[in-house]
Amino acid sequence: MSNTCILTDSTAQFPYPIFDGRALVSVIALDIQLNDKWYPGGVDLKANDLSITTRHGLQPQVYAPSAEKFEQTFQDLGKRYSEIVCMLHPNQLSDTVKHARQAAKATEGRVAIEVIDCQTTAIGLGLLVQAAAEAADNGASAEEIEKLIRSLMPKTYTTFCIQGLSYLHHNGYLSDTQAFIGEHLRVLPVFILEEGRLVPTQKARNNRHLVDILHEFLWEFPNLEHIAILQAVPSFEQETRTLRERIAEDFEDTPISEHTISATLAAMIGPRSLGIFVKQ
Repeated sequence: MSNTCILTDSTAQFPYPIFDGRALVSVIALDIQLNDKWYPGGVDLKANDLSITTRHGLQPQVYAPSAEKFEQTFQDLGKRYSEIVCMLHPNQLSDTVKHARQAAKATEGRVAIEVIDCQTTAIGLGLLVQAAAEAADNGASAEEIEKLIRSLMPKTYTTFCIQGLSYLHHNGYLSDTQAFIGEHLRVLPVFILEEGRLVPTQKARNNRHLVDILHEFLWEFPNLEHIAILQAVPSFEQETRTLRERIAEDFEDTPISEHTISATLAAMIGPRSLGIFVKQ
């Protein structure tokens, strides 16, 4: 039995539900408030419960687990494991990393804890967590796992098309004017997740051009180990089908997985967000 466990957060989505070391992985959930209704841990809230824009009156607020909740979780895991590797979504998306580090400092001396801002989320985070769990299952220490994950982070890439720009304004990424004009004109902005920060790169002229942009994104990386599509809600059904067909034809030896955006991530960046995740 491994002496090291992995703790991640509820934005993580795994490419496959079963993998080596899965029993060593625990998840700490973020809470969501949707107007006057509270969803502890995001339970019972689905991405399709959210509106495409926050201008329709539904303004979700995502709350990072408190430092006290992290501290209690660390103490509980410390009863079974001597080391904890805590792998979380980017600090720019919430205070989750900040609170985890506060709790790790408060717990110092009682259990060894490594807190990693993985600078990615959803399937990107899931891929890294899966690699960490497999290493832990093979007896790797927390220090060895941290080195492994930091070597894999630069090989994990993400691009998003985010239509719900009012969500980005709500979370401090855009001005209200930028968000209002972008949504009014129905622009299709494309972002990359670079060092944990959403960076705008270009705008698709239409949905067909969006498929071209996402397809071209994949050709930037040789020797891909995994490609994942994160489907929006409502879905880009035709565009995803076309993209999937192109990927299958051009990257026939690369595993492909497809997922629907989680309620937690949808509350952060909007449910109408189509993503591509790749790992070299």
